[in-house]
Amino acid sequence: MFSRKQAKNDTLTAMPELPEVETYRRFIEETSLHQPIAEVEVQDPKRQLQGDVDEFRRALRGHAFTGTHRIGKQLFLFTDHGWVVTMHFGMTGDVAYYKDEAETPRFARAVFHFQNGFRLAFIDSRKFGRIGLTPSVEAFQKQKKLGPDALTITAEELAQGLGQKKGVLKSLLLDQRIAPGVGNWIADEVLFQAKLHPERRADTLTPEEIERLAASIREVLETAVRAEAIYRDFPAHYLIHAREWDESPSGGAQDAHLHCPHCQTKIEKDYVGGRATYFCPQCQML
Repeated sequence: MFSRKQAKNDTLTAMPELPEVETYRRFIEETSLHQPIAEVEVQDPKRQLQGDVDEFRRALRGHAFTGTHRIGKQLFLFTDHGWVVTMHFGMTGDVAYYKDEAETPRFARAVFHFQNGFRLAFIDSRKFGRIGLTPSVEAFQKQKKLGPDALTITAEELAQGLGQKKGVLKSLLLDQRIAPGVGNWIADEVLFQAKLHPERRADTLTPEEIERLAASIREVLETAVRAEAIYRDFPAHYLIHAREWDESPSGGAQDAHLHCPHCQTKIEKDYVGGRATYFCPQCQML
């Protein structure tokens, strides 16, 4: 069996964020395109399928996936007759590509059986993920009010999304209408790299700060995708190493990763909008 996690032999956080979903997208591109679908299984359609299960099967049998797309944490699989399969991986989602029935992952919630004998599984142990059909990516994006993808967001798009909002940056960055794909740790990392306090009000940002913030969003996500979401492989100057997931990546003092790599101030943990938030009180002064 080939799953995205097994193929990369990595250590992941529990919840798939944009970098994980981008690696899922690339994995599907490498394994599952242009193979006619013989059958589709959905284990719990009432809970995880957005739509009628019989219509879902009829729309896919005899057709093939032809390409993929992603907006934030939402994945799209194009088919050769127009319909687009949507996948959201919830808190524990993954994908696997395999051939033998005995290799079916334990928590495979949907399985696409290809006519060549191989299968693509949508895995989700906690059943918070969702799959479905949409006529187009644009229709789905409009329906869900998703903003421009965070991986490619421009300063102009970010400025438009933030507008003159008086909310704090940490909370606004998590709003999928502004920059879909920015999750909790990503928002902390972006603000750390941009040297902006998590509780800074958005309407106080200068154009230069918005430019710096947009560049940081792209840079952090590009770094995560290049590392294939293996967070231990992130650069030593990244804040993520101060979270409870890791040990010092530099081989120095045991608690070195708990201090700011720029000024050596101890990284603080607080709660902003009810979300655990890490920041440097010296480099990110309010």
